[in-house]
Amino acid sequence: MGVTNEPGRLKRALRRLTADEEELDSSELRSEAAAAGATAVDRCSVGAPVCVAGTLRAVVLRPLAGVPTLEAELYDGTGTVTLVWLGRRRIRGIDPGRSLVARGRLTRREGKVTLFNPEYELRVLGG
Repeated sequence: MGVTNEPGRLKRALRRLTADEEELDSSELRSEAAAAGATAVDRCSVGAPVCVAGTLRAVVLRPLAGVPTLEAELYDGTGTVTLVWLGRRRIRGIDPGRSLVARGRLTRREGKVTLFNPEYELRVLGG
């Protein structure tokens, strides 16, 4: 029984030793997103309602047409989506390194896939 599982465990251990940190982080993020019931960013379609999950890489305040706008870059291991909250300067919990699930209708702005004013759920990494 344990013998048939050994090659798989050995293969995973060897992969962890030879993979770079970014590759391991990417794999972990994909697993977390799938566990949250989210769709991988690279499989989402512009114009469709989506649920994505990942880690915030960057959060910036960037005025848009004179309106304060909070933008965050969400990375899920397959790609990034820009989350934009119009009229917001700060949202408690929206910080780099934070894990979250976001829902909304996907659009494209300045060549980037974007969710405007998404619903979101803050998550604990690994939870």
